[in-house]
Amino acid sequence: MKLKSVFFAVAISLLFSAPNSFASGDYHVEHKSAVVLAMFGTSVEPALKSLLNIRAEIEKKFPETEVRMAFTSNIIRKKWQRRAKDPAYIKAHPEIPRDILHVKTPLATIADLQNEGYDNIVIQPTHVSMGEEFLDLHTYVKALMDMGTFKKGKYKPFRKVALGRPALGTYGTKFPYAEDIAALAKAMAPDAKLAAREKAGLVYMGHGNEYFPGGAYLEFAAAMRKTYSGVVTTIGNVEGFPGLEDVMEFLRLYGVKKVVLKPFMVVAGDHAMNDMAGDEEDSWKTVLEKNGFEVIVRAEGLGENRDFAGIFAGHAGDAAKDAGIDLK
Repeated sequence: MKLKSVFFAVAISLLFSAPNSFASGDYHVEHKSAVVLAMFGTSVEPALKSLLNIRAEIEKKFPETEVRMAFTSNIIRKKWQRRAKDPAYIKAHPEIPRDILHVKTPLATIADLQNEGYDNIVIQPTHVSMGEEFLDLHTYVKALMDMGTFKKGKYKPFRKVALGRPALGTYGTKFPYAEDIAALAKAMAPDAKLAAREKAGLVYMGHGNEYFPGGAYLEFAAAMRKTYSGVVTTIGNVEGFPGLEDVMEFLRLYGVKKVVLKPFMVVAGDHAMNDMAGDEEDSWKTVLEKNGFEVIVRAEGLGENRDFAGIFAGHAGDAAKDAGIDLK
């Protein structure tokens, strides 16, 4: 009987001292915050340094916050998934981080975080402009915040979900896009110094989109010319307006014969290597040279620039503060 009494007393003690009770009245929510970097992605190994540099800047600004990378491109994710299953590739590329090999969509990444107890999510796009991918992310945020529960609000999957701004900003009164463009121009000081040193104009090749206006790109180029008055800066896009013909017309107007050609893209991937700097007849380098321009190519992604990467860290902080999310 004495042994039974001791056993019963221990059992009662464990029951009342257990840190996690199954009683619904004791349910406690611990709010945890994370940042999801929504990137188009790249399959070019050297170009990954731009994306990893952006992540490093976010982690430096918020050292106690979980930061995850997600790729929006289905094609690029599938390439990495195939590589992750190839032992020969893994052996040949030990430098590739595991989370790149197994990279997921933004929604899948957010689902993983929710499963791990994170209910405050800042989605920070690393896109240059407010194009279709940014608008898609905007719909994701609305859908996630609309998720509720039948009974109690505290059981909602997410407490707060916020969306940061792309590099060129967004429209609205809270965060004037002109200020974002001015900050971006300031971050491009190394490019302007290079062009000035070479006594050349500065030509950026952006991606663009034929369904969206290119006004923000033109405003950026104007901000560059204002900030660095000794350098003629212009920009064109692979898709949409302005195009390469517009760039050459602008250069002729200013009497520019020599240019520094750089991608206005986060990574120096396929577009930079082929469409911009390739040897094909229709590459920007080839076309510019055939039209009498001397071309100096710098195939470096914007993400390699620490000040540019820091812009996204600042935008993530703005989105978190605006939504009442504490990033540490």
